[in-house]
Amino acid sequence: MSDVAFMLDTNISSFVIRAASEPLKRHLGKIPLARLSISVLTEAELRYGVAKAPHAKNLARLVENFLSHVAVLPWTSEAAAQYALLRCDLAAKGLSLTNMDMLIAAHARAAGAILVTNDSALLRLAPLLEVADWTKDS
Repeated sequence: MSDVAFMLDTNISSFVIRAASEPLKRHLGKIPLARLSISVLTEAELRYGVAKAPHAKNLARLVENFLSHVAVLPWTSEAAAQYALLRCDLAAKGLSLTNMDMLIAAHARAAGAILVTNDSALLRLAPLLEVADWTKDS
């Protein structure tokens, strides 16, 4: 696991922000911050969550704090190319994802990162993308 990069998806990022999972905290304690990232798409989803609840000042503070400590990777042409390939692979297997999940999964693939999620739909991508669920002890 020495140089492996990890991309946290939106639901895992929410778990981190809320400190909602002991197994997740243990995993994060073993990984240098420099090896963690999120997609700019996850940032957009987190900011949407804050915008939907303007009265939740503590949530806004927690999200901003999280975003200041994790690398936010920009969407790239390589991510777009991986999106096209992943979408074709999934269609051939009769699988589908929500648009945002597909974009984030493609972004992780383009970044050469393991996608950290507890979303059952994303965990089914294991043959097409490296995925991990840090909300459960291994």
